[in-house]
Amino acid sequence: MKNKFLRLFQMTFLNVIVNTHQYCASKHHVHLKKREGTHICIAVLILNMAKPSAAILAAKREAAQRKKALEKKSSNTVIRDIYQKAIDAKEMIRKDTGLVYDESMAEHRCLWDENYPECPERFTRVFQRCKELGLVERCKYITPRSAEYSELLLKHTPAHIEILKSTEGCNNEKKLEDLSSKYDAIYFHPSTYQLSLLATGSTINLVENICKENIQNGMAIIRPPGHHAMKAEYCGYCFFNNVAISAEVALKNNLAKRILIVDWDVHHGQATQQMFYNDPRVVYFSIHRYENGEFWPNLRESNYHYIGDGPGEGYNFNIPLNETGMTNSDYIAIFQQVLLPMAYEFQPDLIIVSAGYDAALGCPEGLMNITPACYTHLLSSLLGLAAGKVAVVLEGGYCLKSLAESAALTLRTLLGDPCPMIEDLVPPCKSIQETILNVIYAHRLHWKCYQHQDSYSVNSTSSSDKKQDQHLPIVLFNGPDELPTIFETRNCYPVQSQDELHEINKKLEHLQQITNLKKAPNRVCIVYDDRMLKHYNVVDESHPEKPGRITSIFSKHKDYNLLERCILLQGRAASEEEILLAHTQDYLDNIKKTAETKLKDLAKQASSLNSVYLHPETWTSAAISAGSLLQVVDSILNGESQSGVAIVRPPGHHAEEDAACGFCIFNNVAIAAKYAVSCHNLKRVLIVDWDIHHGNGTQSILENDSSILYISLHRYDNGSFFPHSKAANYNVVGTGKGEGFNVNIPWNKRGMGDAEYIAAFQQVVMPIAYQYNPELVLVSAGFDACIADPLGGCKVSPEMYGHMTHWLSSLANGRIILTLEGGYNVNSISHAMTMCTKALLGDPLVPLDAHQVACPSAVASINNVLQTHKQYWPNLVFQKALPQENVLPKARVPRAKPTERLSTRENFPSLPHNGDPEQEPERNQSQPEDSTEQILQLEIHLDNLSIRECVNPDKKKEDFSNPGGSSTGGSSGTDQPGTSSQGSTSETLADYLQDNLQALLAEEMFAVIPLSDCPHLGSVKEVPASGIDVNSPCVECSSTVENWICLECYTVHCARNINQHALLHEQSTQHPLTLSFNDVSVWCYGCEAYIDNPRLYAARNAVHIGKFHTELPWTYSDNAGSSS
Repeated sequence: MKNKFLRLFQMTFLNVIVNTHQYCASKHHVHLKKREGTHICIAVLILNMAKPSAAILAAKREAAQRKKALEKKSSNTVIRDIYQKAIDAKEMIRKDTGLVYDESMAEHRCLWDENYPECPERFTRVFQRCKELGLVERCKYITPRSAEYSELLLKHTPAHIEILKSTEGCNNEKKLEDLSSKYDAIYFHPSTYQLSLLATGSTINLVENICKENIQNGMAIIRPPGHHAMKAEYCGYCFFNNVAISAEVALKNNLAKRILIVDWDVHHGQATQQMFYNDPRVVYFSIHRYENGEFWPNLRESNYHYIGDGPGEGYNFNIPLNETGMTNSDYIAIFQQVLLPMAYEFQPDLIIVSAGYDAALGCPEGLMNITPACYTHLLSSLLGLAAGKVAVVLEGGYCLKSLAESAALTLRTLLGDPCPMIEDLVPPCKSIQETILNVIYAHRLHWKCYQHQDSYSVNSTSSSDKKQDQHLPIVLFNGPDELPTIFETRNCYPVQSQDELHEINKKLEHLQQITNLKKAPNRVCIVYDDRMLKHYNVVDESHPEKPGRITSIFSKHKDYNLLERCILLQGRAASEEEILLAHTQDYLDNIKKTAETKLKDLAKQASSLNSVYLHPETWTSAAISAGSLLQVVDSILNGESQSGVAIVRPPGHHAEEDAACGFCIFNNVAIAAKYAVSCHNLKRVLIVDWDIHHGNGTQSILENDSSILYISLHRYDNGSFFPHSKAANYNVVGTGKGEGFNVNIPWNKRGMGDAEYIAAFQQVVMPIAYQYNPELVLVSAGFDACIADPLGGCKVSPEMYGHMTHWLSSLANGRIILTLEGGYNVNSISHAMTMCTKALLGDPLVPLDAHQVACPSAVASINNVLQTHKQYWPNLVFQKALPQENVLPKARVPRAKPTERLSTRENFPSLPHNGDPEQEPERNQSQPEDSTEQILQLEIHLDNLSIRECVNPDKKKEDFSNPGGSSTGGSSGTDQPGTSSQGSTSETLADYLQDNLQALLAEEMFAVIPLSDCPHLGSVKEVPASGIDVNSPCVECSSTVENWICLECYTVHCARNINQHALLHEQSTQHPLTLSFNDVSVWCYGCEAYIDNPRLYAARNAVHIGKFHTELPWTYSDNAGSSS
């Protein structure tokens, strides 16, 4: 088909015939006949006069009845407007960036080692640099607050909280250091507890403000950090897990349903991983130095094959870095190949970044080479997700200069400033190539996006050539199997020499000088000129390339109040000299003559062209179309505007050097690219053409030019789709100096949508674009791939164009221009281009549908492009085949440590809180004295110990039970020791403890003291009227060995050491409290502790009666009451 318009006519005519067929009683046959040189649609309607058979009539009656039944069923069906998301986006306008901090956070420091890397300057230097760049005053201040006890309990045990609380105000440096030695990389300060509360509470406050849409996004400049803080253990400078707690609060309060946590701290956030390891609501994604387990924290669980467990399987991502010296290209490859494909499939509604900057250049702990500017690109790619709801929370980073610069540039990106260009990327290193392929292999069964690697069988024999294109994942662990129990507290960190520090400073100062942090006064400029409306088809007013295309776009921009937020440029005609940058003199003269040619002659002249009409105003309109685009180029490259939109027609990308084609007269984008190179001295210009038709004119004009990279995504249909040229295929790569600078991504079927374009951008467009590092991005923005376009036959959503615009805007210091090409449904193009302008203005992007998957045809096309262009672009190195079989060992998750030992909990609170350590006499043999004191105290307690009969025999039934007598619990399986509340006498218990006193003190055994209160007690329901049958089997596996009963739904489940159905029940239902049939104890999953409270008496008593045929003694004081 030579004429795009005729295709539209044929489609419309056929549709009329098909619709007619639905209402005729006879059978119709439709034929299309093709004459040489022309296309004629002939509808031959053959009336079948024969009387319909009884079978046909019966079939029709059955179909009618089925239709009526379907109509009844679908009475509640919601019809989705294809433009609804774009319509709703009108109100999605960028809000303020939040910033939370408190200067008191500088108080936390190591008292006994002034060189400790986690120091107050980490806070002060970051804050100082943000102020120097004028960022703090541009943010909305979020009031810091302390975390509440109930919030801490969401992720930490009561003992964990109490031990830290006991250090508050303690000035005994020796005691603090002794306690610190029990934990890995920890120091305590008298202010640590309060500042840890403040860091956590401030993070929660920031996240809540983002979720409630009080702010767009935000940053928490806080310390102490948090991502190493485990449920019951301080670790790695961290006390409370700020990010994990804030995520859990958001989930608990229904502020978010799907959360993505991105942890780019160079140390694995093992605690955050543990806290969400079996939770499918949270994807945890960590990039960390690993060196096969030789780097801290030296855990097997930090490796790539630890992907989550139970319902959370597939939701945990570890990217272990097994070499030092990783560069920007390695991190960007991780994002492009692994993180972003998964994130766009997952579609989170909140993103929290654990932003450690110890992978930044100069950090002695990370030994990586990530530049401060690179973090802006990583963050920018995340800002397109979750409607822009992103919280960045400070974690590590121990080179103060690179930490401050990286954090400040991160905040600058949150504020919407353009990403500064980074230095040219080197190819991804061999080690990261292996890691990325390992991660894709480990996750490919769980995510549909990882389908760009072929498969092979490890059992088949392959030639050496084939083996080079195969990857075999292996798991290595060279770390220690056992970790120490006592840790160094001084000089336990890497130290750089003065020469090293001088060299690092020199590099960082150079980077600071060459990093362009300028931004234009106008964020977006728009050009539109009514004179372009004068070019129209006189013969056929319904021609798809009509003036209404640009009036509808301009009107939609006005309706969305975008014009008042942009600077409006005056259009102008391109000069002949400018047009000649892309066209021949003869062609220019021929078009110029049309202004003086009669309409009749113009029609004759147009008939010899390929899908083009002419008008006496064609010359003027086409010159203004090209010249208006140049106005935008000048505005941006002269520093007046950051980005631009050209609402112009006629379009241009089909126009050849010497011929009009496909509705196009002058090739606007080719002229603009040449103009930028010749008049503004640019060395690298990128053109991305997402019009559904191949930009044959742009390709032919630029095919031997290495200063302009042309990437086209288009429908090809193996050469049968307009413009019907084999030059549109993936194997056409440019010629001469331009070889490798022409990239075609051809679709070979109709119906491509968001998933296919996401895959194409992430696999091809963005990797090549980042490698090219353009100084200007031009987009041939045709919208005929948009849904409901009559010519394109595809289904890209209007909002998808906003995402593509956002991705490209991270390039070229944000200098990006969109110029209108095709698109022939005025509703679709007006919404789609409006989404693009909103993206350039920094408005939050409309979230796309989750769980979309690219079709096999698109994947094949993308893979063909990658295979073709890998010789030109060295970062296209991830298309190796992966094993069909499972070659990975089982990822064994280590059990959590016991909550905390009684001796530690009881010993430390005796520290003097306000005393001067010098006032306390030194003890040469402090341990024996402490032991003697402990023994005496314990003996006194034992002498006074008694288990009383019920203080008020009536009270237990009166206040805490019902006639059936019990409450429920159903979860299980903890490794933690239980306490028995069975009716032992005081003498028996005292004798037992006396007999085992030395074992207790030597910590060969320990006791657990249940908590007397719990925030989850309100979930306990009344005991069923039928009571509790202690012989009930597990409802899942029928085991009766060791069972627990849920105190909310009263179902029975087996313990962890059986089949862990109690634990799984709690995870699926969030019912926190469970009661053991074995020892009548109650465990709270939420608090990770045993609970003993009068509110639990009814249920415990019911189990006690069923087990021992006697009532449970009442052991509570007269004023004890129930908690709710």
